[in-house]
Amino acid sequence: MVVWSSVSDDHVVRAVEEYDRLGPDGFFAAHGFGPSRSYELVKGGKRYPHKAILGTAYEFATGKRLSPSDFEGGKSGAVRVLEKMGFDVQAKADR
Repeated sequence: MVVWSSVSDDHVVRAVEEYDRLGPDGFFAAHGFGPSRSYELVKGGKRYPHKAILGTAYEFATGKRLSPSDFEGGKSGAVRVLEKMGFDVQAKADR
């Protein structure tokens, strides 16, 4: 089980900035995730793959890389963690 207490909102913001800098393909290649299926983190009017952003924030916080199978992305997983941190997570726009 992943413990999220070491991940701060600054780590999430840093992951978002990394996504913007690398673009989707570069970000996924660098951090081992893929596009979201159901939910997206919404920040500054842009939409981001919530699970990939949170997993990368965890990597920034702890130095440990998670794989997508290490934690759940849905409402009781990454969505809940990000919302508790004050981030806006919405159903994916193209659903």
